[in-house]
Amino acid sequence: MTAAFLLFTGGWFLARQNMAAPYEVTTARPGTEQTEMFQSGQPANSRPDSLLEGEVIDLNTADLYDLERLPGIGEKRAQAIVAYREEHGPFQSVEDLTQVSGIGQGILDGLREYVTVNGP
Repeated sequence: MTAAFLLFTGGWFLARQNMAAPYEVTTARPGTEQTEMFQSGQPANSRPDSLLEGEVIDLNTADLYDLERLPGIGEKRAQAIVAYREEHGPFQSVEDLTQVSGIGQGILDGLREYVTVNGP
C-alpha cells in the first residue's frame, strides 16, 4: 500500500513538473494609469522605453511617451516640446527645436538622426 502511494504521488509530482503553466505579470509606467499585461512572456500593446534601431520620431505627431524615448529628452523637455508645438504650431524644421526652452545646439546635434518633421 505504501509503495503504491509513493508511486502514485511520485508520478503525479513528475507530471506536474513537466506542465507549462501560463503566467501573468502586470507592469505600469510611473506617473501613468496605463497598464501593460504580459501573458506567457508576450507583451500586449507594449511600447519600448528607448528607440528601436532605425526608428525616427516625428516631432509634430509624437506624444510625451515617444518624445521621452529620445536621447537627452526627459519628462520636462518632452513637455516643453509639446507646449511649444501647441503654442506655435507644428515644427517647420528640426532646427526649430532650439527655440524650445532647455534645448540647445548640443542636444539638437544628438537628436538629428532620430527626429523628423513630416506630420502636421
